Amino acid sequence: MAVAGDSAGAPSTGARTAASAGYVNGVIGTGGALRVVDSASAGTITGAQLNSRPITRPGEALEAVPGLIVTQHSGEGKANQFFLRGFNLDHGTDIAIEVDGMPVNMRTNAHGQGYADLNFLIPELVGAVEFHKGPYFARDGDFASAGSVRIDYLDSVEKNLAQLSLGSFGYKRALSITSAPLGEGRLLVAGEAQTYDGPWDVPDRLGKLNGVLRYSQGTQRDGFSVTGMAYWAKWNATNQIPERAVSEGLIGRFGTLNPTDGGDTGRFSLSGRWSMTDETGITRASAYVIRYQMNLFNDFTYFLNDPVNGDQFHQRDQRILGGGEVSHVFEGSLFGLSMENEIGVQTRTDSIRVGLFNTANRQYRSTVLDDRVLEASAAFYYENRVKWTDWLRTSVGFRADGYYADVVSDTPANSGKARDGIVNPKLGLVLGPWFDTEIFVNYGGGFHSNDVRGVTATVDPQSPLFTLNRSPFLVPSTGYEVGIRNRSIAGLETSLALFRLDFASENLFAGDTGTTEPSRPTRRIGIEWTNRYAVTSWLSLEGDLTITNARFTDPDPVGNRVPEAPTTIASAGFTVGQGLGWFGSMRLRYFGPRPLIEDNSVRSKPTALLNGRVGYNFDNGMSLALDVLNLTNAKADQITYFYESRLPGEPAAGIADKHFHPVEPTAVRLTLAGRF
Repeated sequence: MAVAGDSAGAPSTGARTAASAGYVNGVIGTGGALRVVDSASAGTITGAQLNSRPITRPGEALEAVPGLIVTQHSGEGKANQFFLRGFNLDHGTDIAIEVDGMPVNMRTNAHGQGYADLNFLIPELVGAVEFHKGPYFARDGDFASAGSVRIDYLDSVEKNLAQLSLGSFGYKRALSITSAPLGEGRLLVAGEAQTYDGPWDVPDRLGKLNGVLRYSQGTQRDGFSVTGMAYWAKWNATNQIPERAVSEGLIGRFGTLNPTDGGDTGRFSLSGRWSMTDETGITRASAYVIRYQMNLFNDFTYFLNDPVNGDQFHQRDQRILGGGEVSHVFEGSLFGLSMENEIGVQTRTDSIRVGLFNTANRQYRSTVLDDRVLEASAAFYYENRVKWTDWLRTSVGFRADGYYADVVSDTPANSGKARDGIVNPKLGLVLGPWFDTEIFVNYGGGFHSNDVRGVTATVDPQSPLFTLNRSPFLVPSTGYEVGIRNRSIAGLETSLALFRLDFASENLFAGDTGTTEPSRPTRRIGIEWTNRYAVTSWLSLEGDLTITNARFTDPDPVGNRVPEAPTTIASAGFTVGQGLGWFGSMRLRYFGPRPLIEDNSVRSKPTALLNGRVGYNFDNGMSLALDVLNLTNAKADQITYFYESRLPGEPAAGIADKHFHPVEPTAVRLTLAGRF
């Protein structure tokens, strides 16, 4: 019985070949498949669809989610910057990302709240992606107000893969994926190595090693999988630069004002999933433990705070986190009506050491803070889903979250304990289908947690004589959505959603610290139009458009515009090819102009990027593909900020200026893959 509509995570990703040299089909969902919740803006993406997109960096694969922009303002090893539904999500503040049931977002992170580093992602291993927009879904908790993305890896592959890619600016990547029967199950092994310099005057010198080992047994509803992952990377970073430094000829467009910026990171995890059916329904369980570390060296303001040594700082994050989820779906009936009741429990605990240090050329100068944090949370959720008639389905539920934290700071006045909780309703209504058309109504509450150091802190660690206003631990949001989905034309799925999202406090980028800070309450109202059209078995088209109005809702003379909130995001593309022979793909992505300060007097420029791919699948299992990135050689920006910085010889108070990170120029990448 399926009350909530089509289920995600089919046993196989399908036999159709992607427009990719290195994608191999396989089995997904052992021990529990991804689950779709009904709304006009929710859906699933197959691994084949995701891998049909030519991309610059792993995180960009998630631009397959309609309306999601994934960009970068620093070195390639740093977490991406995300934009969705009129949000600058920074590195993940209000978009919850999971890989195989493990959270990617890092709370109370050294660099940014919800920091979500996806550089360990191996796109060729992705079997399916489930996405939701808005805080309407009982399984979604912290960081999920704008949306959530759940990524599942393949459990096994139909054919083994050996792949080599070479490209512009020192790009080299080797990948191998293999799976084989072992006992009553399947063993999958994948390994990746990559180097990349980029077009920068100071090369990134990215070095990355990545591995996955998985054993799975059984089926989606009765089975289990155990997965180990290991990832390590180091890099140099060309961060955003002030426009005046380029116009005055101090540096070029791809130059830097601090050649020693950069970082390193490592992530090691062990996770498992299990599911079992009985006469009442299906039970699912998952658990994980992750060891994570990161070091970042950044300099955003140059000589504003320290005219002698400069403003470079080192952010260190070391943690072990663990948690899990257990849920049961009771399948039954109510007065002869199909019904499901789902209950679930989620837990997570982070043991963190987080520090901020002043540095020069990556050499230690002084400690700003060096804190130890224990942060734990637990959630209970319940949802009732009933199919009342052939044209009416409802979902009614709630989610309760509780948080506890203990901060031990090297500034004793900032130590302390914090507790908070929140309960949110989740409601959904589906009408139809009539003439292959469904109408969706959704409502729900959500939240994001703030960095708990801001919850317990009372004084500025750099200036202990100055007191601080404590931040709330949990910040509530409320979302509304009405949408329609139509499938009346064979092969075409089109949906239109009108949404609103209110936030009690917005997290905004602060250029002087390079982090995000709690700000004013906001409201976003927007419309989202999504189209997917399988014209034939070998040609598919897609097009998406999101228009959002984002405003602060409290009066303030500085203005009511939300900095970095995009008004327009659009994309369009096509994919051709099936099985053997030629294949190709092209994607256009438009990232509209944004206000950079509250009064809208300073705005960013729009960015339009075109990426293309052409390739050939040979009958001996070999494939060859050529990607051309930024095909038009657009001289656009990945990201633009506006804040004060100081160059040598400038006034002590600094100069307010646009700071930008440029799009890489046209680059080519050639990939040779063998499937055997």
